[in-house]
Amino acid sequence: METWGTKIKYKISSSPDQPHFFFPSTPVCNYFPFPPLDFSFFIDFISASNMLVNCPNCRTQLLVPPAAGGFICCRTCWAVIQVAETSSLPPPRPPYYSAHHLLPPPYGQMPASQPVGVLGRKRAVICGVLYRNSGRELKGSVNDAKCMEFLLRKQFKFPESSILMLTEEEYDLDKKPTKYNMRRALYWLLQDCQPGDSLVFYFSGHGSQQINYNGDEIDGYDETLCPMDYQTEGIILDDEINETIVRPLPPGVKLHAIIDACHSGTMLDLPFLCRMDRGCQYKWEDHRPRSGAWKGTSGGEAISLSGCDDHQISIDTRALSKNALTGAMTFSFIQAIEHEHATTYGSMLNSMRSTIYNNDLGGNTATHFPTMYPSNPWYKQEPQLTTNIPFDVYTKPFSL
Repeated sequence: METWGTKIKYKISSSPDQPHFFFPSTPVCNYFPFPPLDFSFFIDFISASNMLVNCPNCRTQLLVPPAAGGFICCRTCWAVIQVAETSSLPPPRPPYYSAHHLLPPPYGQMPASQPVGVLGRKRAVICGVLYRNSGRELKGSVNDAKCMEFLLRKQFKFPESSILMLTEEEYDLDKKPTKYNMRRALYWLLQDCQPGDSLVFYFSGHGSQQINYNGDEIDGYDETLCPMDYQTEGIILDDEINETIVRPLPPGVKLHAIIDACHSGTMLDLPFLCRMDRGCQYKWEDHRPRSGAWKGTSGGEAISLSGCDDHQISIDTRALSKNALTGAMTFSFIQAIEHEHATTYGSMLNSMRSTIYNNDLGGNTATHFPTMYPSNPWYKQEPQLTTNIPFDVYTKPFSL
């Protein structure tokens, strides 16, 4: 989970050597005592030109709030870090209209090496993260990844050579689901894609939320994916995912993201969410940022199926398979396809929700990532559908 940097606020204290700090966007603006200040923690000046900085002391990734100037504090090691005035930063980058543009820094720097060769018109990245020895271990993520890989090969004819698997069971260090390898894999997914290509990004692991400071989230929170090394290298923000695999998507290319993680409803930051009620009636919610930030594609089609809404958690359980631990979302997704309940996107979504509604997931091992804003554990997860362009979910055929 990425830790937020917080702007320092000094005020009169009963202890003159203990300044105070505050969280600018928390619902209740309380002040909290700062631990005794150790000047050995002062770090050399760091440029905050991209709004994200790494703490030089513990390498935690920190977000610099808008209008922050002077210092921020790392909430992991309590280092005080001097940053640039964010008010002097350049304006936001314009929308992407070219189908063949190069992404700008910080996310647009293509790694020198590529994970695998590109073969065929179908390509997939599959990530299953267990978080071994982290204190937040999951049990079913690798099972989910293997089941998804089998489904793509057997049901949808994805060539084995065009599926990149990142799991902690891989011996090749380049195929571990680290933050660096996941970023590299996402770049590879869109490399040299052509009209008619079908791309899939699948993730099973922890998801979380963070306070949003740039005004592009209507609920005030960014969603995040947690790589296996998130405790040292930080998380992957939905902003980065959108900028890497959504905005560059050229005309004629289709992308499906299947995210089995907590707080994953809008993990791709797509502009429209299908809000479906228990009576299977739906409407498209407009999630386009009020700031005018561009979150669509460059002409391609992006669709995301996620395990739950942004305020909900996703479950690891034995209640569905009756045997191995699996993600409830992954199991219900595969079941819908195998039982031929996924002829359209609407029937797919309804089938997944019915599988979860009609099974008692309580009393089973359910591991979720703790956040600053915990969800109601008794509220069942509801799989979500988002897209860059609204469509009729009951007439559009589902296909990968």
